Amino acid sequence: MSQAGLLSIKQIIGVRSSVTNGLAFQDEQTVVYIAGGNIVLYGIDQKAQRVIPCSMSAQALTTMTVSPNRRVIAVAERINDRPQVTIYDLQSGKRRKTLQSELIKSNEIVSLLFSSDSKYLLTQGGAPDYALVYWSWEKSKVMAHLDVKPPTGPQANATINQVSFNPQDNTQICTIGHGLFKMFRYAESALKPSQNLKQEHFNFTCHCWVSDDRLLAGTDQGKLFVIQNGEILHEIKIDSKSEPRSVASHHTTDERLGLVESSMDINASSDYIGKFEIKCIIPFSRGVLVAAGANKVYMFDRVDDNREYFRRNREILLPVDPTDKSNSERVVSMCLSPSEETLVALTDLQQIYQLSFSGIDITKDVATFSYLTEGFHHAQVTGVDTCVRKQLIATCGVDKSVRLWNYETGTLEVCKEFQEEAYTVSIHPSGLFILVGFSDKLKLFTILIDDLRPFKEFSIRGCREALFSNGGHLFAAVHGNVIQIYSTVTFDNVTNLKGHNGKVRQLIWSPDDTRLFSCGMDGAVYEWEVATSKRLHEAVLKACGYTGLGLSADSKIVYAVGTDRKIKEIVDAQQILREVQVIPDDVQPTTIALSHTGKSLLVGTSKGTVRSYKFPLTKSDEYTEYIGHVGMINRLRVTFQDEYAVSVGDDGLVILWKLQEIGVSKKEKETTYAEEILITKSDLEEKNSLIRELKQRVAELREENDYQLKLKEMNYAERIRDLTDKFMLEMENLKTKNTVITGEKEKESSKHAEQTHDLIEKQNKELQDLESSNNQKLMLEYEKYQDLQAKTQKTQEEYERQITELENRKEEEVTRQRMQYTAQLEKLKNDLILVSL
Repeated sequence: MSQAGLLSIKQIIGVRSSVTNGLAFQDEQTVVYIAGGNIVLYGIDQKAQRVIPCSMSAQALTTMTVSPNRRVIAVAERINDRPQVTIYDLQSGKRRKTLQSELIKSNEIVSLLFSSDSKYLLTQGGAPDYALVYWSWEKSKVMAHLDVKPPTGPQANATINQVSFNPQDNTQICTIGHGLFKMFRYAESALKPSQNLKQEHFNFTCHCWVSDDRLLAGTDQGKLFVIQNGEILHEIKIDSKSEPRSVASHHTTDERLGLVESSMDINASSDYIGKFEIKCIIPFSRGVLVAAGANKVYMFDRVDDNREYFRRNREILLPVDPTDKSNSERVVSMCLSPSEETLVALTDLQQIYQLSFSGIDITKDVATFSYLTEGFHHAQVTGVDTCVRKQLIATCGVDKSVRLWNYETGTLEVCKEFQEEAYTVSIHPSGLFILVGFSDKLKLFTILIDDLRPFKEFSIRGCREALFSNGGHLFAAVHGNVIQIYSTVTFDNVTNLKGHNGKVRQLIWSPDDTRLFSCGMDGAVYEWEVATSKRLHEAVLKACGYTGLGLSADSKIVYAVGTDRKIKEIVDAQQILREVQVIPDDVQPTTIALSHTGKSLLVGTSKGTVRSYKFPLTKSDEYTEYIGHVGMINRLRVTFQDEYAVSVGDDGLVILWKLQEIGVSKKEKETTYAEEILITKSDLEEKNSLIRELKQRVAELREENDYQLKLKEMNYAERIRDLTDKFMLEMENLKTKNTVITGEKEKESSKHAEQTHDLIEKQNKELQDLESSNNQKLMLEYEKYQDLQAKTQKTQEEYERQITELENRKEEEVTRQRMQYTAQLEKLKNDLILVSL
């Protein structure tokens, strides 16, 4: 049953600087950036990476942004010549949303940004329509759309560089570009123009908000403009420490524009434009940081002065790069940690630097960046090789450097800069020597602890392929169309292998070093017997130029890839047993590698992916593809223990892949690595001499210190005696004084006790007198109370008697009157009766 080896990225060595806004912090210790076709989250303290692969079908990544809540990242991709924004969760690494719209006619998105509440996303497209789209990204909904039209005309260079939200207002938007500075307001489901700054002559490259109504914009001429409500308040020249002038006071709008244009004309020469181009501006609590010109970042502090809004405080310099003779490395992106403690910068030479503000010397106006990690290659990596006895990877590239990496720790062991490009590298199985091919010679270097020391030169011009044998006693080097075999013991040219008619692209030794396999652009795959210089077998297909070669564990089967986009399985280097077509049609296999167990077949492609084919080969679509580089993979190697695979490419990246083979136990791969290093006799003698000098110096210092110690001990002993006598005398005086004070205290205590006793007796007597007096007064008052109570009772009884008498008299009177009136009534009734008769 066929199986494919499983790959996972262990480490990406390098970064992609062409992605705008390509740096961000996820938290205080994690930096986010793009490398190849992947999002890398690098832990500063742990020095470890976590990788999130982007879309497999992405042709390019143009820009990125991390949300203010630091939970998601948006990456602008180009897929099938159409722009797409993919949003990934930074914690889980999973894809959250994919944003596409037919409203965008461009094939790329040049800028994008989240709103301050992380709910909305702005995307700014490129030519021809320059579509500005306002998204509610969680709903994948277009809230508003507008085609931004840059200035047109014979001198217009229509580009849009950046878009932003007002941090305090999600409805206010700013877009800048060449001759363009426009403000928009989101209202009623539409983007409506609000303020325009008419400056067709300036190429605004970047900007940032410094308050809720004020922006700072930079140009390619090294000018900073403070802008508020569509008007330029202030101009700062980045290349001058002279007092910046205000262009706002005492001038009308037309006069202000005239002043700005006149200052622009002074410096508008082609030599000046770009020399101090402002690439990036980021705000912080005290001001802004501005990346402008070569090797510098400027720090400006905010000042409360309407004539001078920002004042330059210090410069932050990049480390000097020996390979960059023009000294023109530029910072293209920056970010600050949430606490504003750490500044991280990305340069156009694909390097990442950091600066800790707590470590800045405040007495100096200049600070210097340091590498966030070790330095990276900043151009095409053309060669790679692995070591048998040490955990080393050797790489070389167009940047004229050779680097040795420890693939277990991910650290840079040695970096050597040269005056010319290194074409190829091959590291000796012992890890003590390395071959490097240059345009004029092939050179053998000894690997020291921190350097590569030239040891032997060979007159092989333009050597682009060299390889040590597995035993290390021989090496093969390509000289034109001839393969030359040299002894690493005598350095004699043992033999020459002639037969290729075109460029030889790859060499492979058999495990026992008796045979050598080669392939070339002439369409030939040869198997050579080294001892006799004979060509044992050949497989020639002139219609195909071979670019990569792999060998099975038993050396009986050769696997080759070439320009015909096929993986060929060649038996005994003469018969093509099987061909597997690489799909789709736009993918070209560039290199191939097999594990030493012969159970994994890896292929690097022209689009930067690595494919792990099911092995043995069966069908063309039975493979697993992994996202790695952007651009062609030049070389692919598997380490001796088959634990890792290493790929290098045109994008300057070195990617270390973890290789897991099905059916291979870990015990089979265990090995012991060598820790020995080389050191030259002169270096050793110099170090031994230094050690002897230091030992002698230590002995002298020890004797001097012992002598000084004895002197100090004698001095201290004398001082101790003096102090002891002085303290004993003071103690006797204190004892005498204490005895006197104790006697006085006892007298005072006795006197105080007597006074207290007298006072208590006096207070007790006064208390008794007061109680007796109060008792007498209380008895008198009580008697008065009893008399008053008796009088009250007597009065109440008298009043009740009188009331009773009055009520009886009232009843008698009422009865008398009732009888009287009744008699009179009877009399009147009788009189009426008589009258009626």
